[in-house]
Amino acid sequence: MPSSLYLTLLVGPMVPFPAPKPVIDALTSVTVTTSSTGRSGFQLSFTLADRSLLQALFLLAPPGVELRVVIMVTVNGIPQVLMDGVMREHEVQPSAGSAGSTMTVTGEDLTATMDLIQMNGLPLPPSPELRVAAILAKYAMYGVIPEIVPQFIPDFQVPVEMLPSQEGTDYGYINALAALCGYVFYIDPGPLPGISRAYWGPQVKFGLPQPTLTVNMDSWTNVEQLSFRYAPFKGTTPVVTIQNEASGAPIPIPIPPVTPLNPPLGLIVPPPMRVEHMAEVANKDFGPALMQGLARASAEADVVTGSGSLDVLHYGRVLQARQLVGVRGTGPAFDGLHYVDSVTHTIARGQFKQSFTLTRNALVSNTPVVPAFGL
Repeated sequence: MPSSLYLTLLVGPMVPFPAPKPVIDALTSVTVTTSSTGRSGFQLSFTLADRSLLQALFLLAPPGVELRVVIMVTVNGIPQVLMDGVMREHEVQPSAGSAGSTMTVTGEDLTATMDLIQMNGLPLPPSPELRVAAILAKYAMYGVIPEIVPQFIPDFQVPVEMLPSQEGTDYGYINALAALCGYVFYIDPGPLPGISRAYWGPQVKFGLPQPTLTVNMDSWTNVEQLSFRYAPFKGTTPVVTIQNEASGAPIPIPIPPVTPLNPPLGLIVPPPMRVEHMAEVANKDFGPALMQGLARASAEADVVTGSGSLDVLHYGRVLQARQLVGVRGTGPAFDGLHYVDSVTHTIARGQFKQSFTLTRNALVSNTPVVPAFGL
């Protein structure tokens, strides 16, 4: 049975509404980029007819109010929100020929709204988790639902003279708190239009895998291109040094590449070939120093990287970043489970393509089977 694809575009100040028919008719392509960390972005391309009012439609937001854009696709009856963000700029390229003019709208996810106003000196609760919750509460009007993971090693400091105060924008401060705890922060759109999940916690590399990416298996092949690279010299063992309170002697603690936050995705975990002393945590307490060491070890342990592209209508569903996916047909070294580090969605009329990058901290599959159709 042939796959079906439907694109839904919602546009409006603060509360987005379905885009009018002239906007949809002029839309030629949609590009959305999502990575495991950091900010996601999108780009909409339109054709402009003579005296087109399309430009005005993207300038109707009142001064000081962002124009919100929600992009959703439905593949085989399963809806997936790819982007919930705001427009940052639009560019018009006039044409003197018969090809017609074009307009490109560029934007970023809802973290862009968090990076506009400096909030220096704003008092906040003592613990990092409560600070993040207090900041994210201001964005409930955008449908942002916080998902905050408490620190595994609590770092609660009793204020002596005054409460902690914020420095910089909300986005910058939350990311700074995440870095101090060895965490990541991002906003994940969905599951419904107008709703997003603001995640503050460790980078999770376990869970139910997505349908397997298959190559070199005749009619089972569902990717257009897939390649892998093994870089053993990338592996690094970070060393966290803490001081003994009684003697003041430094105690070096090496962090292994495999930890509860970064389980092995393969059978053979290559030993790291480099050692790096983390001088930036020398003056920190044991808890924050260890958490930052675990995060660094996880980031530096991915000695296997893959890249490829696929047709979503052939694959059967939308490949999502920040999740696991199975791979088969590449050989014993790279078959098995991988972490989807980033995905770029490219949508045009009648087609939906994705390019992606994969990471893994080991060689040879540690599971006898991978789910061909997902779980």
